[in-house]
Amino acid sequence: MTIAGTKIPFKRLALPVIAMMAVVAASNVLVQHPVEQFGLQDFLTWGAFTYPLAFLVNDLTNRRFGPAGARRVVYAGFALAVLLSIWLATPRIALASGTAFLFGQLLDIGVFNRLRRMSWWQAPLAGSLFGSAIDTALFFSLAFAGDADMSFPVTYASTGITVPLWMGLAYFDFLVKFGFALLALIPYGALMGWLKPWTGAPADTAAR
Repeated sequence: MTIAGTKIPFKRLALPVIAMMAVVAASNVLVQHPVEQFGLQDFLTWGAFTYPLAFLVNDLTNRRFGPAGARRVVYAGFALAVLLSIWLATPRIALASGTAFLFGQLLDIGVFNRLRRMSWWQAPLAGSLFGSAIDTALFFSLAFAGDADMSFPVTYASTGITVPLWMGLAYFDFLVKFGFALLALIPYGALMGWLKPWTGAPADTAAR
């Protein structure tokens, strides 16, 4: 069996699909739990530390199988993760996660593909950062805006700014994703030699 529109056997995409599903489903559960250690409950949720792995999975898939293969993984991972998230989290979080996931991951694919001819680190870093920005904005607004438990005002002593809790969480969530995008270059670079680049494009535009 092959993936429609590609020559990639479905079984070759099974691992990234499973990885994507696991990351998103776990993150949808963990985002409901603030990090209470060190007084970080008004700053971060545990989901901030797991979700960035979705961009690493996406970028590695894009490098190996190209944008069409990466999109197939995103669509399959999205469908399976939303079904699991409805059971593991709440329907609202599942819907918010699915919407943010699709927009964020597809943007990541588009940016990565445009930059794949540049230095090896530029495509995954730029794709992850742009994707993380839209993902964070969509997810937190759709999942928590108007929720009384997540919308009470919080004043951050370092700036004196008061915002609803979910906005503060979104801001610091993105900062963590920014840091993870940089750290993810380490495993991405380490796996480059093992994952042969996609050759579906002309030779001069193939991934390095």
